[in-house]
Amino acid sequence: MIEEHIKDFVLHLQVEKNASSYTIQNYKIDLRQGFDILTKMEVSEVRQINRLHIRNYLSILQNDGYEKSSIKRKLSVLRSFFSFLVREKIVDKNPFINIRSPRIERRIPVFLDEEEVKILLEIPKETTFLELRDKAMMETLYATGMRVSELVFLNVQDLDFLGEMIKVSGKGRKQRLIPIGSIALKILTRYLPLREKYLSKKKIFHSAFFINARGGRLTTRSVCRVINHYIKLTGINKCITPHTLRHTFATHLLNAGCDLRAVQEMLGHVNISTTQIYTHLTTTKIKKIYEKAHPRA
Repeated sequence: MIEEHIKDFVLHLQVEKNASSYTIQNYKIDLRQGFDILTKMEVSEVRQINRLHIRNYLSILQNDGYEKSSIKRKLSVLRSFFSFLVREKIVDKNPFINIRSPRIERRIPVFLDEEEVKILLEIPKETTFLELRDKAMMETLYATGMRVSELVFLNVQDLDFLGEMIKVSGKGRKQRLIPIGSIALKILTRYLPLREKYLSKKKIFHSAFFINARGGRLTTRSVCRVINHYIKLTGINKCITPHTLRHTFATHLLNAGCDLRAVQEMLGHVNISTTQIYTHLTTTKIKKIYEKAHPRA
């Protein structure tokens, strides 16, 4: 019976919430794991779950060593699921509604300075088609601040060379337009004709912007593997991930005086509070300038 409710909820996410396949897959994993734990407490129906069950569930997650961020996400998924069940009149109330999520300290994201970005982006030498593709991908990520998961879903028609804009499909498939700089555009101008040539040789025809060695659309995992390869070659002593290019994009814009709302729009953040974490980085820079310049600092 619980599995039937999960299937109905997944359909709700697909049809009404327009959720991505990635989001849906993660929801299913969290829900099934949650109910695997709850059924061991002799819970066989969703109506039986109470606050004591939830406390025990959270305790098990903590004892199993889950990070607070993971527990918060799993709790949020179950809360959403039960809100759906209330709406469908399957349960009378949501037992998760007043359960407090673990408090998470916001970490200031790691970012690269301009010299470090230059080192990273100059590693692919463009001697092969795939090296040119890799350079084009990294330049695009730094130029736009888009997520890797958004990069892989780009299509050729999403790039407007004349308007110097790129259309991105973000979370919940919400679309936004982001300006793209001249350096990235030059590399993409070189990449696209070679992409066409590469695909025509293989007799493959589709609109995916960035392609793999076989000619298919790249996956998020593949892009991360490629970028991690170049990160290792930089020798930069920082904890860098492919997402670091997004943090770097936002930080560099704010350091240069870009409006916070504009950065929020380009990043595709729903709440400005999510974007405000980057202001901590700019504040740190201002303090350093002050300490260096003020005679009584």
